[in-house]
Amino acid sequence: MRTTVGIIGGGPAGLLLARLLHRAGVDCVVLESYTRQYVEHRQRAGMLEQGTVDTLREAGAADRLRAEGMVHNGIELRFEGERHHIDFPALTGGRTVTIYAQTEIVRDLIALQLADGPPLLFEAQALAVEGVEGERPVVRYLHQGREATLTCDWVVGCDGFHGVAREAVPAAVGRVYAHDHPYAWLGILAEVPPSCEELVYARGERGFALHSMRSPFVSRLYLQVPVGTVPEDWPDDRIWDELTARFAIDADWTLERGPITAKSVTPMRSYVHEPMRHGRLLLAGDAAHIVPPTGAKGLNLAVSDVRFLSRALAAWRSTGETQLIDRYSEVCLARVWQATRFSYDMTKMLHAQPDGDAFDQRMQLARLRRITASRHAAAELAANYTGLPLPE
Repeated sequence: MRTTVGIIGGGPAGLLLARLLHRAGVDCVVLESYTRQYVEHRQRAGMLEQGTVDTLREAGAADRLRAEGMVHNGIELRFEGERHHIDFPALTGGRTVTIYAQTEIVRDLIALQLADGPPLLFEAQALAVEGVEGERPVVRYLHQGREATLTCDWVVGCDGFHGVAREAVPAAVGRVYAHDHPYAWLGILAEVPPSCEELVYARGERGFALHSMRSPFVSRLYLQVPVGTVPEDWPDDRIWDELTARFAIDADWTLERGPITAKSVTPMRSYVHEPMRHGRLLLAGDAAHIVPPTGAKGLNLAVSDVRFLSRALAAWRSTGETQLIDRYSEVCLARVWQATRFSYDMTKMLHAQPDGDAFDQRMQLARLRRITASRHAAAELAANYTGLPLPE
């Protein structure tokens, strides 16, 4: 099979890139190793920056988002029994965020792709990427029990942290920057209306907790837990009791309980691979960078990558010039590192540090006091949370 752009990975990054390329008249093929059912039911992030919402609208993939997305005007910080609201529109000139599950974005994009988009192959496992230093790279993949090849002008690796695309970058060329935090998140989905109107970030000596939501009827909550925790360590009643304790404030507020339908444990990791391009191979999303979920940046960084990349590939297709493609890694990494810094700072500020002492605790509280007492500091948090300017 032959195409202009071969995309490895049918998650939000790969699907959105395919959609943007299709609308720009650039042909492509998407290879996804899992089944459609599996891809459409993976539980992932659900907080969208303003720029991500705008990009989905540009791609013609925002009809359900407009109808069902929950616009949030801020977040709430809880510590020392207090609650503090961070007003995004007032601090950023009107910017907001939207709650709309990544699962739903993927479903929307798959439906569009199958209706009128370029080829999307499920259960097509990429085995290797070859010849990226030449003009006709090839993706070897396994589909329906047979090995096949996809010859491309460009290959884009949107296949996540464990994918094969990044392996095509020689060790002598690539450089990795990584940090593993000494704790994890236990996340749950619960069939209960959210107990808050906006996301709640709670810091306390017992550990961090986050109250989020997936819809007006489904809550998404997280607890800081030790590395190595398995969901079976936490029966439902223990989860609700611990969440109640960590969200407690000196005011009349109740955490509503309900049936827990899913549990998972997420490691807290920062990872950046440089460069994001080698020859005719371009990396996007989790294939190139991972951030801890505290700052809600993972999905949004992937959208930022493919938004710029789609414009770069469309410009090459129409003019034959590669100036934008040549700048892809440099431009996107600048935003990636800012998001990595923000996510790292939020994580360190809000989580109980296993090796910390009383000084570390006081430093956390000093940072939180600064944010809640200073409009300048609050505006810096709001600007990063709602999303720094997208690369043009």
